[in-house]
Amino acid sequence: MTANFLVGACLAYVALLFVVAFAAERMTAQGRGEWLTGPVIYTLSLSIYCTAWTFYGAVGYAVRSGLEFVTIYLGPTLVLIGWWAVLRKLVRVGRSQRITSIADLISSRYGKSTALGALVTILAVVATTPYIALQLQSVTLSFSVIAGSDSDDPGSISLIVAIGLAVFTIVFGTRNLDVNERHSGIVTAIALEAVVKLVALLAVGLYVVFALGGGPAGIFARIESSPIAEWQVSSGRWIGLTFLSAAAFLCLPRMFQVLVVENRDERHLATAAWAFPAYLLAMSLFVVPIAVVGLGLPGAGDNPDLFVLTVPLSQGEGGLAMLSFLGGFSSATSMVIVAAIALATMMSNHIVVPLWLRSGPQRAMMSGDVRRVVLMARRFSIIGVLALGYLYYRVSGGGAALAAIGLISFVGIVQILPALMGAIFWRGGTRTGAGIGLGLGFALWAWTLFLPSFGAGGILPAGVVAEGPWGIGWLRPEALFGLEGLDPVLHALLWSLLANVAGFVAGSLVSFPAPMERMQGAAMVNVFRSGAALSSWQPSRVDSEDLLIMVQRILGPSEAQAMFQAEAARQGKQGYLPDATPGFVERLEKELSGSVGATTAHAMIAQLTEGSVVSVEELMRVGEETAQIMEYSARLEAQSDELSRTARQLRDANAKLTALSIQKDAFLSQISHELRTPMTSIRSFAEILRDGDGLAPRERARFSGIIHDEAARLTRLLDDLLDLSVLESGQVTLHPASERLDRILDRAVAAAGVEGALRIRRRGAEHVHLVTDPDRLAQVFINIVANARKYAEATTPELTISVRQEGGAVLVDFIDNGDGIPAEAQSLIFEKFSRADNTEAAGGAGLGLAICREIMARLGGSIDYLPGQGGAAFRVRVPLRMAPPRAEAAE
Repeated sequence: MTANFLVGACLAYVALLFVVAFAAERMTAQGRGEWLTGPVIYTLSLSIYCTAWTFYGAVGYAVRSGLEFVTIYLGPTLVLIGWWAVLRKLVRVGRSQRITSIADLISSRYGKSTALGALVTILAVVATTPYIALQLQSVTLSFSVIAGSDSDDPGSISLIVAIGLAVFTIVFGTRNLDVNERHSGIVTAIALEAVVKLVALLAVGLYVVFALGGGPAGIFARIESSPIAEWQVSSGRWIGLTFLSAAAFLCLPRMFQVLVVENRDERHLATAAWAFPAYLLAMSLFVVPIAVVGLGLPGAGDNPDLFVLTVPLSQGEGGLAMLSFLGGFSSATSMVIVAAIALATMMSNHIVVPLWLRSGPQRAMMSGDVRRVVLMARRFSIIGVLALGYLYYRVSGGGAALAAIGLISFVGIVQILPALMGAIFWRGGTRTGAGIGLGLGFALWAWTLFLPSFGAGGILPAGVVAEGPWGIGWLRPEALFGLEGLDPVLHALLWSLLANVAGFVAGSLVSFPAPMERMQGAAMVNVFRSGAALSSWQPSRVDSEDLLIMVQRILGPSEAQAMFQAEAARQGKQGYLPDATPGFVERLEKELSGSVGATTAHAMIAQLTEGSVVSVEELMRVGEETAQIMEYSARLEAQSDELSRTARQLRDANAKLTALSIQKDAFLSQISHELRTPMTSIRSFAEILRDGDGLAPRERARFSGIIHDEAARLTRLLDDLLDLSVLESGQVTLHPASERLDRILDRAVAAAGVEGALRIRRRGAEHVHLVTDPDRLAQVFINIVANARKYAEATTPELTISVRQEGGAVLVDFIDNGDGIPAEAQSLIFEKFSRADNTEAAGGAGLGLAICREIMARLGGSIDYLPGQGGAAFRVRVPLRMAPPRAEAAE
């Protein structure tokens, strides 16, 4: 096969993954295809554990070490069958705490520590780098073998693969900022790849057994006569590698992503507990037969890692070899894609965004979209992760056996295990202990296994590897503390985990947990116990509008406004600004955690609340009081909530009535002034005209013009009063007609007469057909546009008109760049007796918004003030088809 044909096949396969991912995302967004989020897809997504190491390297592992390759499959099987309760607890914690990665869980549990999250992230990136290099190496070797291009530079192939994987991962892994950090498109594509690599391996295995091996009996005879039959079990290494693979199954960032973050239902674990071990059994079923047949075929080559590919090639089976190549390609790409997403999420949430927040005060409230910062950080992180993998592949030479590279990564990543288990099972674990344990384990793994993997003289000088630093023999990387003769992997695993656990336990015992650690520890360790958790926030003077501004920049305007509106309704308030109670702030933090991680979400809210978290004394006091009154509080909780809401509503109503009374007095004074002024002017100039027989024609015309203008002013005022009265009484006659929204907006902007005085930006799909009263709707739009011209006190006044559909209605937002309306006045601006503070700019009698409210009520829609937009903002909700007028409906 030519290289061009292989490239074309790979491109076609990746295009298929694109189509599957796009279709899955669209179906999930539309609420169709429930099977896409079911247990079958979830179980198949776990197949990213089976990378190129297991597809290619397992056969080579069997040739070199006999049945020892089984330990790589045995560990995950024991976890799913024997540690099912641990997995269920991790999933429950992830759901309740809105966890986005394994670094997020560790940092969230230990006081939402930014430093600890960054440490876990760095460890995960460094430990996963050899694994990504392994995938690049396997794809490069298989490409060279099947295309017969051994003479070409393999680095160019691996570079192209790395770039292609980066593009695919960026497109489907960072398209948007999901509040749940779930990627249905990628998960479905990975499930397809799971089927491809299983079918490919089974096809090669069946071919080897029945076409080359003479059937099962012949294969068993070959196994008995092969060197694999002489393999002797080393109980220590067997147990050590089984434990290593089990721990890695829990701690690998990509496995945590699919096991915990992508899990939509805990019941899916019950299916995975038997289905995934069956999948692993199928993947390992033909490993030994392929190994023994490959050893007996001269044309299979001398690299057992590639027997899955070279055995069918040696027999001229190009189609089967192509299927095998695609199976290996699937194994490598699925691992790299999910690992890159998981690591990019960790890097953005625990390194980039925290540094960005610390780079200046009140970063959480700065203008701009935080989502853009997070997404750009993740995209560059994906590129960086793949670049590190490619660099490791080039520096290390890519000559080591695939299994050896995989084990290096496994030992590094399991350093997270003590802190992870302590997070969900030991309330006494502290941030200090976790940091010490992770630091010691990471350092010893790097010294004893990672740095020596580059070869003698690679990074560590050959003299240091052979004699130790400065000639200190007991510090030799492969014989630490004088322990010689032990397998390098077990040697590194023993010392690193021993130091890790010792540091974690000792550090936790000698340090005192902070209040946040104690609360998070109780919440995670006792996650299955019912009952509300204590809030980590004190009541503070944080402004709800500031919170809304920040949340909009992360979750998006629609989701943020819906959340705030629902909370306001729950509190018995109207509008979008609920009281910033500790419980509400706590819920906001959890919602933000799903997008930017628990640590970053906590830091952003802390900037607004000025760090007003609970203290040790308050935590102890609340705990003691809670223990004493819990039973009594349970009986009164519902009544207390209802009374609180009622009292708050009464206070708000009383304040509103007081303000309206003041506004009414001011209105009566103003309206009498507005009526008396034109009448006085008309009377005065009429007397002049009556008594001034000698007036010049020019003077007579000027005085007549003044009388006409004042009469028109008086007529407009009376028309407004009459219009409002008719609207309130329900006697208005509407004239429904089909009209396009953009034409109504065009007419309103032209009629408002703001050309040259107000810059207008229009966004969204305005070409929407409405069945409404176009004249009345235009009257509302004219009033809002004219108000923007009057009140937007900016150097260059601007008005943005945004349109979008939501359900059976169209939302039209009018947002200016002025100072906005004070929070205390936002609930009064639609009342009849309410006027803007700037009466000089206002003119008129201040009835415009009251009329707008009544018009929209008659049209079946609404008009609301939208806080948190920078300037004054009004949202007009227009139904696509208005209901029949009441009078007509009654007939």
